[in-house]
Amino acid sequence: MTNRLAERIPPLDAEVATALAQGQFGDPFAVLGPHRGPDGRFVRVFLPGAKSIAVLQGERRERTELTAREPAGLFEGAIGDGAYLLSISWPGGEQVTEDPYSFGPLLGELDLHLIGEGRHQRLADALGSNLVTVDGVNGVRFAVWAPNARRVSVIGAFNSWDGRRHVMRRRGGSGIWELFIPRLGNGELYKYEIVDRHGHALPQKADPVARTAEPQPGTASVVPRPPSHVWRDGEWMSSRGTRQNEAAPITIYEIHASSWTRGPNGTTLDWRGLADRLVPYVKEMGFTHVELMPVAEHPFTGSWGYQPLGLFAPTRRFGDPEDFAIFVDACHQQGIGVIVDWVPAHFPSDAHGLARFDGTALYEHEDPSEGFHKDWNTLIYNFGRREVSGFLIGSALHWLEHFHVDGLRVDAVASMLYRDYSRNPGEWRPNVYGGRENLEAIDFLRHLNAVVAERHPGAIMIAEESTAWPGVTRPIDEGGLGFDFKWNMGWMHDTLHYLARDPIHRRHHHDEMTFGLVYAFAEHFVLPLSHDEVVHGKGSLLGKMPGDRWTKLAGLRAYFSFMWTHPGKKLFFMGGEIAQEREWDHDGEIDWDLLREPGHAGVQRLIKDLNRIYREQPALYATDSDPGGFRWVVQDDRENSVYAFLRQRPGSPTVLVVANLTPVPRSGYRLGVPVAGLWREALNSDSTFYGGSGIGNGGGVHAMGISSHGYPASIDLVLPPLAAVIFFAET
Repeated sequence: MTNRLAERIPPLDAEVATALAQGQFGDPFAVLGPHRGPDGRFVRVFLPGAKSIAVLQGERRERTELTAREPAGLFEGAIGDGAYLLSISWPGGEQVTEDPYSFGPLLGELDLHLIGEGRHQRLADALGSNLVTVDGVNGVRFAVWAPNARRVSVIGAFNSWDGRRHVMRRRGGSGIWELFIPRLGNGELYKYEIVDRHGHALPQKADPVARTAEPQPGTASVVPRPPSHVWRDGEWMSSRGTRQNEAAPITIYEIHASSWTRGPNGTTLDWRGLADRLVPYVKEMGFTHVELMPVAEHPFTGSWGYQPLGLFAPTRRFGDPEDFAIFVDACHQQGIGVIVDWVPAHFPSDAHGLARFDGTALYEHEDPSEGFHKDWNTLIYNFGRREVSGFLIGSALHWLEHFHVDGLRVDAVASMLYRDYSRNPGEWRPNVYGGRENLEAIDFLRHLNAVVAERHPGAIMIAEESTAWPGVTRPIDEGGLGFDFKWNMGWMHDTLHYLARDPIHRRHHHDEMTFGLVYAFAEHFVLPLSHDEVVHGKGSLLGKMPGDRWTKLAGLRAYFSFMWTHPGKKLFFMGGEIAQEREWDHDGEIDWDLLREPGHAGVQRLIKDLNRIYREQPALYATDSDPGGFRWVVQDDRENSVYAFLRQRPGSPTVLVVANLTPVPRSGYRLGVPVAGLWREALNSDSTFYGGSGIGNGGGVHAMGISSHGYPASIDLVLPPLAAVIFFAET
């Protein structure tokens, strides 16, 4: 049927028609879709490239041809009341679909309000791409924040990447653009084509809230499948609050997912492969948690994930989001927690990412003195902007809720807290009070931790904070930042510096091993031996130890034993447990062949036993935040480089730790202890089982009623060379 009333439809304004043709018109619902004119209802469609378009209506799908107009691709015609379909003739065939411009507004006013306030706590359910049903029609709802754009379109193979075909609706002053595309399904690649306020087309942008992305080297976003994983971790989730608090045993195995081990022919394991191989290994070794270096989607593999752009999307390098959920579930079913490194401090400036997203400094600061990281050539989030703060908090909640992640290690917190971080005088702007503190970032971190604590009790937030900022783990209502734990970077630097020295010089630097106890209880600390210490020319942990091969291995065993018994939770980067000889290579894997050598296998057995003893003895973990749980016995024996201390908890065996950090064995070394009787030698890092010389105390010593070091009893010890010995009081 021809459209006899087409000539009586109000003509389209010439300037609007030109703007449509040039991709400059940002209010498509004003002129496209169904409208009512003086002579009844009509429809206008703009689909460049279409040969002809007809309207199908009624149960019999009566066909009415639309009239072609100028510019090319514009069609219009009279239609009856009720629903209709478009029958579109393309050069390659016919497409029948609903008209995207026949649907009303999609997001509710509450959604828009919460996004504007930065308080939408299920942001990926509102923004991004979501499979939805509107008026009985299945399709995909797209929504994106671009308040300063003139025009925003969804583009993909479904519209030949032509930004004129699916221009989005702007929702008033919210800055949100949205569009429902009928009959589109999951797996579709898409981007946003944005024209800035001056009419300039920007580089095609990936979706900031995409839940999954195109595999590298592609940069498109992908319409996600509906979540289908059936979680089986109810027991873990109900108990993790007690497994992760400050009085719980926590030893974290930090991994880089693609370089832990490789599959056949050097292939990268996916999440399912890691679930099969990594989870049993971590359980056997006795670690309580794994910590994943950032797994959010990122453009440059060499950044190890620390320059992410897809803050809601697990990287496709290891599979689909469903695969990541399977990995987390597998960990939980084996009693292993999962911590993910999360990066809210900065983002890369890749053209398809967040940089000048709508033609303005939207997510970042306009002023480079506030918005550019010189160290990393990245952009700094504008934490004072509510929508940006809400975007970041929405990302954090997404990992915790959708993937049951047990905690986030927040990267580069120090760079967030100080406006002059890594800047020279004159290169930074003071805050409103003239200070160097980044007040907006402080407010953001407090809000983040408060929301996480409220929405996901039992999850933990860990700060990588390298300065002496006070109260990082203090409660927010007491003026703190509200983190659960903080990395103790000072302890790590001091002790590694000490162990790198020739033993003959260590007596001059004795305090490097003791200084950490001056502030050990000021925060809830994690002692980190992270990937940062084995890259960029720093060598491996083993390589830092001085001396010949035997001396290096002995020093490393002593250091690990000291670390596991020192107050603070533990974080340990992969490969350290086998005394990796070379620096970490993110393109390789751990040198597992080293385990054929007894010395390296011995270090692995030591770590396994340290984890077991640590978990079995509450005195080694339950008082990490209580100064009453630690007492020095020998703190000042500089000449012999000997350290001895007690770990105590009421109702649990007292633990005595003695470390001799020179290669000289010492006999007749008397130490005071709180009680007489048998002190069992529970672990000796010099045992032949671990690759040592076998010097020790025959499994235990008896404390006599001879006072020493301020205690009523004492023991006479043999101290093995470059070793730590752990004793339990038998009661």
